[in-house]
Amino acid sequence: MFLSVFDMFKVGVGPSSSHTMGPMVAAARFLDLMRASPFEFAGLRASLHGSLAFTGVGHATDRATILGLAGFVPDSYDHDRAEAALAAIAETGTVTPEGLPTLRFDPRADLIFDYDNTLPGHANGMILMATDAQGDVILRQVYYSVGGGFVLTEEELAEGKDTNDGPPVPFPFHTAAEMLEMARASGKTIAEMKRANEIARGCADSFAKGTARLWEVMNACIERGLSTEGILPGGLKVRRRAKAIHDALMAERGMNLNAPHTINDWMSVYAMAVNEENAAGGQVVTAPTNGAAGVLPAVLRYYLDHVPGASESHIEDFLLTAAAIGGLVKYNASISGAEAGCQAEVGSAAAMAAAGLCAVMGGTPEQVENAAEIALEHHLGMTCDPVAGLVQVPCIERNGLGAIKAVSAASLALRGDGQHFVPLDAVIETMRQTGHDMHEKYKETSLGGLAVNVPNC
Repeated sequence: MFLSVFDMFKVGVGPSSSHTMGPMVAAARFLDLMRASPFEFAGLRASLHGSLAFTGVGHATDRATILGLAGFVPDSYDHDRAEAALAAIAETGTVTPEGLPTLRFDPRADLIFDYDNTLPGHANGMILMATDAQGDVILRQVYYSVGGGFVLTEEELAEGKDTNDGPPVPFPFHTAAEMLEMARASGKTIAEMKRANEIARGCADSFAKGTARLWEVMNACIERGLSTEGILPGGLKVRRRAKAIHDALMAERGMNLNAPHTINDWMSVYAMAVNEENAAGGQVVTAPTNGAAGVLPAVLRYYLDHVPGASESHIEDFLLTAAAIGGLVKYNASISGAEAGCQAEVGSAAAMAAAGLCAVMGGTPEQVENAAEIALEHHLGMTCDPVAGLVQVPCIERNGLGAIKAVSAASLALRGDGQHFVPLDAVIETMRQTGHDMHEKYKETSLGGLAVNVPNC
């Protein structure tokens, strides 16, 4: 099993990796399919199903699909250019993606939210269609957005798409137990094994530049969130709070007035800054998803700014270790809120962040695995119930608490010797089973939990 650091951490756009980035990626793939086809196309249609329909407007799935069919992709997304494109599409009822003719696409008629028909492969399903001059569908593809910006066609999902395409890697661990055994046998850390796998599939120089860019984007997102005020879009009128909290924390520095637990406020404010930016549709990095994008950057920023002896030279090891744990969760369970609830998103993010922090603070592979296990275990059963389908309530604060849990998990693991009662593999399997048994209304549909018990206005 091989999932790259750049699979787990993708630069993209908020508010949701599965509901915003995924549909945009799916649309880009469909355009490539059209470009390779011998047919003459005249129009486009799209239908959104399951969770993509139920919470699609709140997660900007409609915008993402429209922009994706117009040729936009998450990694190079430009907000101003996107707004201009949306206005032009609304006026003309057409899109003109590069390499294709001008195509009829009126979102009011050609983009359907199908609330009644969930597609069989995954809760996040969509159908993209291309039509001829008479309006008949001549090309059709079903896509599933399976979490973290990953997209599979229905054929790929049915085949169990292989993540091992490419040269063999030296440490092909599929489970945490295998990972620890390989670490013991090789004498390497988890980060060293993960780095060797990455280099086997790519270039060491480009890998270093790529990981540096990931942290650059993460940290820039924190800084924007800490300096921006206002009301978040979507209709709930949720106020941004990160700037005010950060300003207060900065004012209190050096005054000897703070209780020790104030450090939790620093962790929370870093995470909240990211998730406020995500809710506003800003540029974020999936970690492993947009809805959980604040946890890992907050813990890494906490390490760099508040832990004595911290060094920026350890950032890559942090990300490598976190990606190794995230890959195990995705491969053996899920990182999709629509598939397994928020335990799969914030829970996975906390496990990844705890592992990364434990590693850069000198933890052994056994302690790192223990840190991830503690963090994930104490998110088991967490539902995904965004009010009004927006990634705001309870998502923004939930990332702050996820960061606090991650740091606590790493600290507990470092106090031990790596021996513990519950293996990480058992917790990952428990999370998978819990997600399977969880009622659909608690899995990113906004049909249960806080979403139905808190007024939407």
